[in-house]
Amino acid sequence: MKNIKKTKIEQVTEVFNDVFDKYDLMNDIMSLGIHRIWKRRFIDWMNPQKGDHLLDVASGTGDIAKAFLKRTEFSGKLTCVEPNKLMLELGKKKLKNLGKIEWHCSPAEKLPFKNDTFDLYSVSFGLRNFSNINSSLKEAKRVLKSGGRMLCLEFSQIDNEMLNKIYKIYSKSIPHIGEYITGKSEPYEYLIKSIDKFYNQNELSEMFKANGFDKVEYRNLSGGIVAIHSGWKI
Repeated sequence: MKNIKKTKIEQVTEVFNDVFDKYDLMNDIMSLGIHRIWKRRFIDWMNPQKGDHLLDVASGTGDIAKAFLKRTEFSGKLTCVEPNKLMLELGKKKLKNLGKIEWHCSPAEKLPFKNDTFDLYSVSFGLRNFSNINSSLKEAKRVLKSGGRMLCLEFSQIDNEMLNKIYKIYSKSIPHIGEYITGKSEPYEYLIKSIDKFYNQNELSEMFKANGFDKVEYRNLSGGIVAIHSGWKI
């Protein structure tokens, strides 16, 4: 089991080392720009309040972090965690003019924070890349305050047969597009496989519940291409 986890950690690190500098461009191409709408819906449902402290895990190039700060009129407190050093440096550079943000290079499975620290925990298109999702969920609950909330935006299971067929056909083209833009197809082959193998909406909801979250619910976006899951620490 340890070897499997180590392999996944190494594989994910290699993937993001290869694509970090084209990450935003490829997100636009892979989702036809729709990821921007998904992230707006994510922040809408999060509905952060002034003064809230958000822990944004697998923060990437900082789209959710930036949206959170704007939504709270820059009164919110923000801590970003990114396990990939190159992505973290890119995120820092991108958000350097948006006020004081605390940055940590850390895996989601072992966060460097005390219990009961944050009002909100977010992860956007990162959960499926974690080496141990159950451990990550336990850590999320541990670092949230009582009454705190975890939200996850992730690829999921499409609930329309025709849309699913179209999506599968389009997905097969993504590694070729990735190779044309970045010179490598392998990172995008991994990303598509990771989406195909990931849990569906109900399975992920049950994982939230099994790891101590209450009032768990989800919302589908774009017919279930992605879903937002929400759970509370009561």
